[in-house]
Amino acid sequence: MTIEAQLQHPSDFIPRLRHRLRVRWAEVDMQRIVFNAHYLTYFDVAIAAYWRALALPYEEAMHALQGDIYLRKATLDFAGSARLDDELEVGLGCRRVGDTSMRFEGALFRQQTRLVTCKLVYVFADPTTQKSKAVPAPLRAAISAWESGEATFDVTVGDWTALGEAAGSLRQAVFVEEQQIPKELEWDEADATALHAVARNRLGQSIATCRLLPAQAGVARIGRMAVHRAVRGAGLGAAVLRALEQTAKARGDHAVALHAQRSAVAFYTRLGYAPHGDPFAEAGIEHLEMQRSL
Repeated sequence: MTIEAQLQHPSDFIPRLRHRLRVRWAEVDMQRIVFNAHYLTYFDVAIAAYWRALALPYEEAMHALQGDIYLRKATLDFAGSARLDDELEVGLGCRRVGDTSMRFEGALFRQQTRLVTCKLVYVFADPTTQKSKAVPAPLRAAISAWESGEATFDVTVGDWTALGEAAGSLRQAVFVEEQQIPKELEWDEADATALHAVARNRLGQSIATCRLLPAQAGVARIGRMAVHRAVRGAGLGAAVLRALEQTAKARGDHAVALHAQRSAVAFYTRLGYAPHGDPFAEAGIEHLEMQRSL
């Protein structure tokens, strides 16, 4: 029986989110099985992945929504035990959004074996008084979009006048503050002539960006890829990159080149880019030029 089949509830509810994890030594008790309390941690990790799938940087999103989410009730049903080094998969989804609460349901699997099922009830509340309040419409819409298979973000392509503020704030956070790249190396005159792509979530928050420079001999150059650290791994970098690739192809370019940080080479490889030349240092960080035909 497939995991999809086993995840089915009596009402045929199949969670969309799948999150993989591996049992660590610190999570195993004297019975040589995962200590029961750690299963709540596993589901909590999946909840964090759920917000990432919604393209919502949790702290900033809750601040914008003027509230926070508190766990009201958690129910676990144990059918089996996980052991050290087991590779597990959590299936999790939002079953219902009420006036002030949200109910999540999920299951934890080792291969095809269901080990634990879970029901979690969260309440949206004022963070100061912790009194419940209505689930905001934008959050309700983001959850509905994800559960319906719709996009949880959109990508806009435009010039610096239109997108400079959104793109600039992300690049400041990622390159200048997180990676400690000097400001004088981050900002240049090319921004004014480049096309920029910006991804925004359903709260209107900017969460990913990159830029497309004018082509030389039919080869476009993409750079300044920045993704909000809280939502990395949710497909946002690929989305803004593909948007600029389509723009380059539409204007007649035949290839795209970029300077990939060494830590991002695997990411670009998965998207069809191949190494070109030897590694080099840029802003004190090792890079590799990579190219892809359009």
